[in-house]
Parts: sequence; C-alpha cells; structure tokens
Amino acid sequence: MTKEDLAQKEYRAKDIQVLEGLEPVRKRPGMYIGTTGSKGMHHILWEIVDNSIDEVANGYGDAISIDIYPDNSISVKDNGRGIPVDIHPEKKRPAVELVFTVLHAGGKFNAEKYNFSGGLHGVGASVANALSEWLKVEVWRDGKKYTEEFHSPEVNGKVQSGVVKTPLWSEPDKTGERGTRVTFLPDVRVFGKEKFSFDVISRHIRELAYLNAGMKISVTRHSGDGTPDQKNEYCYAGGIKDFVLSLNEDKKPIYSEPVYVEKKTSECQVILAFQHTAEFFENIYSFVNNIQTSEGGTHETGFKAALTKVLNDFGRSKNIIKEKQPNFEGEDYREGMTAVLSVKMHNVQFEGQTKTRLGNPEAKKMVEDALTETLKDALSKAKKEVIDGIYEKAATAAKARESASKAKEVARKMNAMTGSALVGKLAACTGKKPELNELYIVEGDSAGGSAKQGRDRRFQAILPLRGKVLNAEKSNINKLLENEELHTLINALGTGVGKSFDISKLKYNKVIILADADQDGAHIRALLLSFFFRYMRELVVEGHVYIGMPPLYKIEDKKGARYAYDDEELKKMLPEAGRGYTLQRYKGLGEMNPEQLWETTLSPQSRTLMRVTVDSAAEAEQMVILLMGTDSKSRKDYIFANANFNKTDSFKEIKG
Repeated sequence: MTKEDLAQKEYRAKDIQVLEGLEPVRKRPGMYIGTTGSKGMHHILWEIVDNSIDEVANGYGDAISIDIYPDNSISVKDNGRGIPVDIHPEKKRPAVELVFTVLHAGGKFNAEKYNFSGGLHGVGASVANALSEWLKVEVWRDGKKYTEEFHSPEVNGKVQSGVVKTPLWSEPDKTGERGTRVTFLPDVRVFGKEKFSFDVISRHIRELAYLNAGMKISVTRHSGDGTPDQKNEYCYAGGIKDFVLSLNEDKKPIYSEPVYVEKKTSECQVILAFQHTAEFFENIYSFVNNIQTSEGGTHETGFKAALTKVLNDFGRSKNIIKEKQPNFEGEDYREGMTAVLSVKMHNVQFEGQTKTRLGNPEAKKMVEDALTETLKDALSKAKKEVIDGIYEKAATAAKARESASKAKEVARKMNAMTGSALVGKLAACTGKKPELNELYIVEGDSAGGSAKQGRDRRFQAILPLRGKVLNAEKSNINKLLENEELHTLINALGTGVGKSFDISKLKYNKVIILADADQDGAHIRALLLSFFFRYMRELVVEGHVYIGMPPLYKIEDKKGARYAYDDEELKKMLPEAGRGYTLQRYKGLGEMNPEQLWETTLSPQSRTLMRVTVDSAAEAEQMVILLMGTDSKSRKDYIFANANFNKTDSFKEIKG
C-alpha cells in the first residue's frame, strides 16, 4: 500500500459516528434483545410486561392483561399507578415521553419508588419503541386519561425511531381506572414476518403468575373481526408452591406437600419451595425480581450451600446421620429434587441485557443466610414423611454416586483401551478451531459412509451411530455410561457428562443430529435430545445442538435435479417441473450418494438446519418427562390429543 493510499485512510474525529436517541438500538438490535428472530421479538414484549410486573410485585396493582391483534400488534395493560406524565424538571419533557424515547430513563434506579425491580437498565420501554413501527401509551391517573403516540418513519432511506407522532394529550376520565396500557407493532424492517405466539406468551405469563401469588394475568388473541379468539387466564393463590406441584405433575413425588420457606429483609426477599421425586435428576428453576435466570448465578450457589449445611446439621442433631457416617454431599440431597427459588433484591447485576445469570457477589450470602434460618425452622415442623423422604432419597443417591465414581474410573480405562475403536467410528475433521467445526451424528453405517465421503473434512466430523441409544429418562448415569454408542458420543464431544460437564472443552460449535425423515429417525432424535437435555443441558441452552433436515423428494427433469424438503414444498415445485420429470421419495439417508448428501444436507451454502433451543426450561422439563418418561398413560393421552393421524405421505416414487 502506497503512502498516498495510507493518507486516504487516515482516522480522524470526523470518522467517529455519534448515534443519537434510539439510533444505537436500530443500528445494533442484537446488543439489546439478543436476536432479531422470534425470540428477540418476544423479548421486547417481556420488557413491557416486566414493567407491569414490577408495579404488581411492589404492591401497586394486582392484574395484567395482554392482547394480541390480527396485524401482530400487541398491548399490555396493568392496574398500577400509571407512568408519571408531569414535566421532568431538567429535561422539560413529559416523564412518560422520556421513558419511551431516551435510553436509561426510568423510575427503577431509586429503591424508594420500586423496592424490587426486574427492569433495571432503564432501556426496556425505549428499546420496544425503537424496534416498533408505532407505539401508543395510555395512562390512567389523577382522574384523567393521558395518551401519546410514537412512530418510526423512514426519511431518506434512514429509519427515525421513536418519533413523537401525537404529543401527550389528556381527557377527563370518570371510569375510575388507573394504570398503563402500552400497544405496539413490531417493525417488519427488523423482525421480518415473525409473529407473536399465543402459546409462547401463555407459557411465560403462567410462570409469572406462579411467582406472584394472587396476581391475575391473562392473554387474549383477537380474530379478524376484533372478537376474542382464544384466551388464557392465570392466578395461583399458592404461588411457587403450586408451581412445584405443577412441575411434578407427571412424576412420582416422595412426599405429598412441597417444603416452603419465605424470608424478607430490608435487603432482599427469598422464597423457596421444593419437593423430591423418584427421578434421578435435580431441577432448579431460579428467578430474580421475576426474571428467570436460566443460567443460575450467585443466588443458586447460596441456596445450594444453605440446603446442604442445614440438612447435614439437622440429620446429625436427629441422629439420622450416624456418628461414624460421613455427611451427604449437596448433589445427594438434590437428586430428584424439583425446586423453585424466587429472589427479589436491590441493584441487581444481570450478566447481559437478556438477563440469564445473576452476578451479584453479595447475593450468595444474602440467600444463604435467609435460607439457613428458615429451613431449620421448616424442618423442625415438617411431617415425618417429608423427613424420611429427604434422607432416604439422599442415602440412595449417595450409594449411586459412589457406584458412578467407580463406573467413571472404568469408563476412563475403557476409553484408554478403546481409543482406536473411537477413532475408527469417528471421522474427525482436520480443523483445529472448535468454534468453526461441526459434528454430524448420523443414523446408521450406510448414511455414515456417504456422509464421510461427501463432507468437507476441513471442518466437518462424522460420527455414525448403530441403532438407538438408551433412553436417558429411564436409565441412570451408570447404565448410560456403559452404553457403547453414548460412550463414544461423550468422548467425541470432549465435554464430559453430568456433574463433570464442561462446555469450554466442547470440540465442535455445531452438533448436528442427522437421521432419516421417518418414525425411527424421529425416535433417534428424541432419544439424543433427551440425553443432551438431561446430562449436557448447557449444550442445548447455548444453542449448539441442531437438527439436520434432509430432503424428502428429488425431482429430476431436463433442467436438472431439485429437492423438496416436505410435502408443501413439493406441491409448489411440481407445477414448475417440465414434461417427463421423475420424482423420487427418499426412504433414508443411505439412498443418497455422497454428492447428493453434500448438496442437500451438508453444504453450509445449501443445507437447512433447525436449531434446538429452550425458551422455557420448566416447559421443556415437563415435555421431556411426558414424552420420554415412564407414565405411558399421560403420553398416550397427549399423543391422541395432539397427533394428526390423518396425515399420510402424499407422494411416492412416481414418473410425470
């Protein structure tokens, strides 16, 4: 590069961009909502809902309603105090206008106004406005109704977000209402054709109803003529105690009533409910200021520490744990436990705007202290069936843990002895950067052979599986470790499994399940997903697991070969086919040659992958238990209620 070229690339003050108002949100929406897909669109709804929940949680209201309209606009209404509408002394603008147009403007920074709050950054309402085509806010307070509207016009090819369309105006109101309603339409320029899901919203607000005992919350979907088409209403007097009972509905509880404790101080409020079941797994659902912390955090650490200490101390004091007997470990007490932990506190430090992990160091001690005191009292008053159930389950878990430890040692020796067998099964890739590499788990040796020949060996590894792996819902960890196919898979991923799982050791950024598009293939996918969810959950939660989508049909005519991935796509393609075309329906991946498999299923440029995510851990937990667990009657009832038995394969191998 010449000196003249370098001079032209000089970096000066004029090159610094200053994004005004809500421009940063439009420029980098992912920084504020994680993604511009369906999850991101629902995230801006949660930001508005969280504001209403904060009003209810702090005692200023008791009801929230959500309405979904045919054009994909949505409204959230609460009966709280109503957003302030008076003029801000410094900014000289109505407070409600600042809330929706200025980042980091809100009433949650002052603990005197909101004792506990989920919306802490002051960006939720303004982000929703920034990413909407239009937004309307209505406030009822002081005997008046106040309204202000915003929109996001495009001027000279640039979107102007959150522009005041209708300045704040008021009218007398004699209804006696109070509260706030926010109605907005997500911008198609950001979210494309994504639509709000009635089911996703219902699942989310049901959790919120459990976390706020006595709160009434509803979601209604309206039809084209404006009438209610579908409605769900939730209200739980028992709060998180009812939540635990719901989560354990398809399990076998060891004792009938969950243990429930609550402690409130000037610093925090801690509410805990738990119940043990006959399952092998622990399931902890934690929330901070009504926000689910799916990745845990310091509050969960405090809970686990308190639980282990209190149960060991209580067991010693009652001679349940004998003098020469070692204490049980925390994992022994948590095996088969379903627990819901709700913490409300000041100055919350979530890791990231999407709030999935609590980072406050002081939360560990606050939660541990609160639960140590209350759990002691709860155990002293507990029924005999509860005490017996907790310690008998822990004793069984401790024996299993010791056996598992021996099994892991055997597994390590097996790995050393059968390393060559693993290499023979796994066709590794040559790339050394895990963030670029992919592992295809392929059904059968035949498809595995084609995949090995058709792949790009620089970044794609192939692991063929023979037959079906064990069902993780019906087998303990010892049995799973003895299974050759799962043992091979665990070693290929490199992360370990269960308690020793470490995602930082993952050798592949994408783990892709590639099975035939038939019943056996669906069963194999379900078995693998159940295993990942139970023993490598972080793999799923962090979005590393994918489903490969092989085509169902191949259409060939004079123009060449094209592929259809489902019946609907085929129906659209057939009219375009020339005369004398042939149509083949693939019965399995093994029917494809390496070139076809690369073109349709392996090539990043032309393949279709379905990413597996967990929007609600509680909902996923219940679905895995229902579909893969031991309760055959509940599974049968679900299948008959939801399966479409009239659907048949419309096309076979034919000639046109």
